[in-house]
Amino acid sequence: QVQLAESGGGLVQAGGSLRLSCAASGRTFSSYAMGWFRQAPGKEREFVAAISTSGGITSHADSVKGRFFIARDNAKNTVYLQMNNLKPEDTAVYYCAADPWVGVLRLSGYVYWGQGTQVTVSS
Repeated sequence: QVQLAESGGGLVQAGGSLRLSCAASGRTFSSYAMGWFRQAPGKEREFVAAISTSGGITSHADSVKGRFFIARDNAKNTVYLQMNNLKPEDTAVYYCAADPWVGVLRLSGYVYWGQGTQVTVSS
């Protein structure tokens, strides 16, 4: 129902910033809560941030709180992850995911995933 494509990853020095984008296809983007996840080699995939369908509610993992900020632009079918003060431990493949809702009813969790974009933070 929706295809997701991440972009904006790359190599950055510690203390630098990157802005990731996730472009979604279709006309139902506003029905999806959106999340960012990341996975480093040898580690489990972990939650990074999430945003509600209208953008009014956000959540960020403790490890990135105060440094990373999630936002969305429903007119552009795009969700963003602004990453500031990057640290080497932020190095990972970052994925966006879509979580369909109907009002207050969550349908099935994160069922649509992008291919990921690599973020590498050098020390």
